[in-house]
Amino acid sequence: MHNEPLRTVDPELHELVLAEERLQAQKIRLIPSENYASAAVIEATGTVLTNKYSEGYPGRRYYEGQQIIDQVEVLARDRAKALFGAEAANVQPYSGSPANLAVYFAFCKPGDTVMGMALPHGGHLTHGWNVSITGAFFKSVQYQVRKEDHRIDYDQVRELAREHRPKLIFAGATAYPRIIDFARFAEIAKEVGAIFAADIAHIAGLVAGGAHPSPVPHADVVTTTTHKTLRGPRGGMILCKKDHRKAINNAVFPGLQGGPHNHTTAAIAVALKEAATPAFKEYAAQIVANAKALAAALIERGYDLVSGGTENHLILIDLTKKNVPGKVAAQALDAAGMVCNYNTVPFDPRKPMDPSGIRLGTPAITSRGMKEPEMVKLAAWMDRIISKPEDAELQAKVAAEIAEHCKAFPAPGIPIR
Repeated sequence: MHNEPLRTVDPELHELVLAEERLQAQKIRLIPSENYASAAVIEATGTVLTNKYSEGYPGRRYYEGQQIIDQVEVLARDRAKALFGAEAANVQPYSGSPANLAVYFAFCKPGDTVMGMALPHGGHLTHGWNVSITGAFFKSVQYQVRKEDHRIDYDQVRELAREHRPKLIFAGATAYPRIIDFARFAEIAKEVGAIFAADIAHIAGLVAGGAHPSPVPHADVVTTTTHKTLRGPRGGMILCKKDHRKAINNAVFPGLQGGPHNHTTAAIAVALKEAATPAFKEYAAQIVANAKALAAALIERGYDLVSGGTENHLILIDLTKKNVPGKVAAQALDAAGMVCNYNTVPFDPRKPMDPSGIRLGTPAITSRGMKEPEMVKLAAWMDRIISKPEDAELQAKVAAEIAEHCKAFPAPGIPIR
């Protein structure tokens, strides 16, 4: 087996890896930011490329012996540009947050005004939230969703931009189940002379597969992770207009980090090649179809969904009317073989560590081949557990049912043992 050297050298860690394999194979994983990387992507992350140190960029390294590494990075970079239709790409950021920090470093100085979506309304920490370095080093203005329909209030975004004249405007979210109108953000940014950055970490695979509008024609800079819906390794990437290439490259290196993780770069290249196939387009479309089917089945069972449904990969459920706190529901579902996360909902009266909602996503279960009929079954399982969150016997029974169900949908990248 591919883990034989690990088993010999460190049997304790080997057993933990096997345990995680079983967990990922036997449970229905619903965390929107998680997925299954292919065996090819996983293989690339474990190659001898991890032995190399490569400060700089292809053709301009500070280390010799980069003849092969340069080719690997150029391959990943060119595939990123081709897949997303971008003028320039940087595949060196270690993940999504460092990619976002590079955007700040490229275009802003400490104290500059920046705008982003408020974290409790679905935004990300690095879009200027107060506990993040982006909220501490910059003057942050946060826009929200409307209370009546939980949609982004673009009129509010424009009003705030006109009032505060930010240097940088971020669009993107981690818990927003609707299509983002990147063209409107671009208009607002242009009106106030701001740099417009689109963070598509969650939806990059949907954009690549044509299941969500692309920000690339509209944004000055686009940041993303390379995992999540894109099904690559844990990494980051920045796409930008060619006029911003130098500023972005300098911000990533030497601005924020040293040598890139070459084994990750290789795995990104593999994932980008996979994302350019017709099969990936089908997968992206099925993610959205599954999310809509799951949302409809939950609504039919009396669940309140933030914004009333979904248009992407993500569902946010407000459990207030069910009288079950989000954390209690998430823990009960996990015990029953369904992994999600508790999450705040817009205008949530509860605290972030004990919120009113749970967040679901369909990327991982779609990668396993599950489709609309399975979403109806999933909604039924969820309802059984949430209706009796303290029933440990029921949780064990449902967990066994789900483990049996999962056998018909092998998890990509995980050996059948």
